[in-house]
Amino acid sequence: MGRLVMKFGGTSVANIDRIRNVAQHVKREVDAGHEVAVVVSAMSGKTNELVGWCTDASPMHDAREYDAVVASGEQVTSGLLAIVLQGIGIQARSWQGWQIPIKTSDAHASARILDIDGTEIITRFKERQEVAVIAGFQGINPQTGRITTLGRGGSDTSAVAIAAALRADRCDIYTDVDGVYTTDPRVVPKARRLDKIAFEDMLELASQGAKVLQVRSVELGMVHNMPIFVRSSFDKPEDIDPHGTPPGTLICSEEEIMEMHVVTGIAFSKDEAQISVRQIEDKPGVAAAIFGPLADANINVDMIVQNVSEDGKTTDLTFTVPAADYNRAKDTITSAKAKIGYIRLDTATDVAKVSVIGSGMRSHAGVAAKAFKALAERNINIRAITTSEIKFSVLIDAAYTELAVRTLHTLYGLDQA
Repeated sequence: MGRLVMKFGGTSVANIDRIRNVAQHVKREVDAGHEVAVVVSAMSGKTNELVGWCTDASPMHDAREYDAVVASGEQVTSGLLAIVLQGIGIQARSWQGWQIPIKTSDAHASARILDIDGTEIITRFKERQEVAVIAGFQGINPQTGRITTLGRGGSDTSAVAIAAALRADRCDIYTDVDGVYTTDPRVVPKARRLDKIAFEDMLELASQGAKVLQVRSVELGMVHNMPIFVRSSFDKPEDIDPHGTPPGTLICSEEEIMEMHVVTGIAFSKDEAQISVRQIEDKPGVAAAIFGPLADANINVDMIVQNVSEDGKTTDLTFTVPAADYNRAKDTITSAKAKIGYIRLDTATDVAKVSVIGSGMRSHAGVAAKAFKALAERNINIRAITTSEIKFSVLIDAAYTELAVRTLHTLYGLDQA
């Protein structure tokens, strides 16, 4: 017998029929003798609807009341699933974040989990064989007593954190895909599902544009060494052996993977904007004058490239920001023009970032050089490059995104089974 946390996303609980399907997945694990906690998202589209209502009510709404509204989506789902489970003879009880409690910071709409007390849920596992149906995405700030939410995709984070608190054997993330692929199969039909992937590689994939898991959920899994299994909720519950290994991808520590590939996957993001601050006097404090105001505005800067003029008197700084922050970033730099002292500001929104990820890069030279040569042969111009120990990213014109992804996927042998 094991202890499992099962998380179901919005598409998996989109209506009552799908909630009934989720209940059958839960029943399968309960019948196999497992202790089960289920974490649910709001029904598909519901969070967007609730956010829209808040914006319609007031564009400058109170973040505390925003959280009170948007947290209700998961509350509905958890109650409905508990009702359905009870209807098929399974002991089940719904839990909201504040009832457990899931204690968080007071950063409304983007709170971070501080602590989870799983004592009562574990007691009910032992004494009542009761399934805990937990509303994801939400918690409570212990100082204010207010409901908080964890940001979009926060149910993944809830699930992994709860799995750690309950000392679960595994956290299963059920979604509308059957695992993690080497890249987006809609762009590269030959993309392969990975049986296993290391936490570090998954963290890079998630942060560079792969939308299978929220970044913070992978971070939590890595910190607590909590295995995460990504699998499809649309596989028929009755066709799955609860004691076997169904189709999916296990995210785990490197030690559990027998053979590390040089490149694990290719991620890409079209939600990028490029800003170039031209002809700044090259002196100490210039970078701080640019990036300080951006940090104060909570704008994340990604790729940074600096070019110094031949005479060493001026410099150009180019960087990327999320497309959603483009206008704010541009206005922030413009407002600080007097302090920065630049001559010209160039911007572009028709750019994309393509990233090559793999822990195997640590022990192989020339991995990035192969990519630069292959892209050049396709006449794909690289605007900027960043590298880390297990990843490198290139910024290119958005029109060439799919071609670049397909080229690199083939280059590193990811097409082959």
